[in-house]
Amino acid sequence: MQNENREQVTKAATIVMLAILVSRILGFIRERAVAEVFGRTATTDVFFAAFALPDLMYQLLVGGALSSAFIPVFTQYLAKDDEKEAWYVASVFLNATFLLLLLIMVLGVIFTPQLAPLVGMGFSGEQRDLLILLMRVTFPAVFFTALAGLCMGVLHSYQKFFLPALGPIVYNLGQILGAYILGPIIGIMGMAAGTVAGALGNFSIQFPAVLKRAKKHYRPVVDLRHPGIRRMGMLMLPAILGLSISQVNVIVSQNLASTLETGSIVALRLANRLINFPLGIFAMGISTAVFPTLARLTARGETEEFRRTLSFGLRVIFFITIPSAFGMAFLRVPIVRLLFESGEFLPGDTLATAFALLFYVPGLIAQSTLQVTTRGFYSLQDTKTPVKIGFVTVVLNFLLSVAFLRLTNLGAGGLAFAYSLSSIFNMALAMGVLGKRLGGLMDPRLWSTVVKSAIASVFMGVGAYYTASLLASYLPLSSKLGQAIQTFAAIGVGVAVYLALSLLFKMEESHYFLGLLKRKLRERG
Repeated sequence: MQNENREQVTKAATIVMLAILVSRILGFIRERAVAEVFGRTATTDVFFAAFALPDLMYQLLVGGALSSAFIPVFTQYLAKDDEKEAWYVASVFLNATFLLLLLIMVLGVIFTPQLAPLVGMGFSGEQRDLLILLMRVTFPAVFFTALAGLCMGVLHSYQKFFLPALGPIVYNLGQILGAYILGPIIGIMGMAAGTVAGALGNFSIQFPAVLKRAKKHYRPVVDLRHPGIRRMGMLMLPAILGLSISQVNVIVSQNLASTLETGSIVALRLANRLINFPLGIFAMGISTAVFPTLARLTARGETEEFRRTLSFGLRVIFFITIPSAFGMAFLRVPIVRLLFESGEFLPGDTLATAFALLFYVPGLIAQSTLQVTTRGFYSLQDTKTPVKIGFVTVVLNFLLSVAFLRLTNLGAGGLAFAYSLSSIFNMALAMGVLGKRLGGLMDPRLWSTVVKSAIASVFMGVGAYYTASLLASYLPLSSKLGQAIQTFAAIGVGVAVYLALSLLFKMEESHYFLGLLKRKLRERG
């Protein structure tokens, strides 16, 4: 059973990670499009700020509700082979959520002037007017993205991961086309229009698959007294804040950044997007794949197998994200220069973004770990503990952010560092509580992975840094080809060093991935 669950998680994670990889690459193209067409200016500061509150709404209403309530309860019914009752509960939940989203979208558009200061207290005059306009345009985009999230919850419960992962690809394509095609014509509103189109496409690509499964069982009812709905409500209400802690911290940092020099929000945004690349591909891919399995194991009462599956997910996370963090720290300038320095995005903007990235790096490992531990709590149908920890984390992030702004000259880097430190605190507390409940989570195998990965990552980072420095003397870094050769050669050396040391250290994870690769090659052969 252990190997079966591990193989199931690995297969699902592979599908999700490949699709997310494409989505994240397109995400970088999108961020590059914004930087290239509009630059690190006051206008782009406003555009990114406009997304903060709608994104938070999405996290609160769909991210928290799906992860903490819908998937565990819906999966529990499916695990008991009671699909008819599962879909009755799902129908009520989907209908109620749809109506709530519609109400919030309308209210959001109406009361945008009152909401704007929450994400851009430093904006005034034309910047404030543009912020209000962009927020009103993006609220409908969040409505469709949220509907896509509901479709994702249903498909994930059936262990279907491809279409939910494909949706964000369509979303990013809409934004890219909006920037390059509409941007030169109607300015930043082109990005907003592309965002709405992409959100609609994200929903449209998943809805037919959900409709196919819902045809027999869906009902247009809102029965809030059903025991399954009550259980979802009990799980969902505290989790609405719990899963969105990271987003709240980003909004705190972004709001404070609106009081700094022009372009600070853009630097933080792009640096955060770089951190979200490995976070999105690996951490979110693995946590998304492992979540239904954990929920099913909880429903069956298989506690020991639950602990082993969760520990396996964490070891894979550490094995991948620790070297990712070190690599970004050592190669921050070449990476930012290659991805964003073009058009209106100048060398000074590269250095500002790389500086913020350096301070975001420690938070990468913590945020990746939290992707799995949070799903662990929700699989156990415990949503109160992440909320308690998360509330303290938000307060800590705010206090650290204000302290770094007042006591240091780090600027945007100080806000990024406060975010990282509060994330590490969140991770440590979450793992401690979850480990105590499961009778031990940080076992010798997990500690071994952390220590060996850290040691190998140091050597990897040094090798990558000196490779980049050496190539800088021979390559024309004013050209994208030269930048690409420098960056990818340095990354290649780093990856080779890390893999070689992981094999030398006899890390179980490296042998597992090599074995998986060999099996795939044999199957294709």
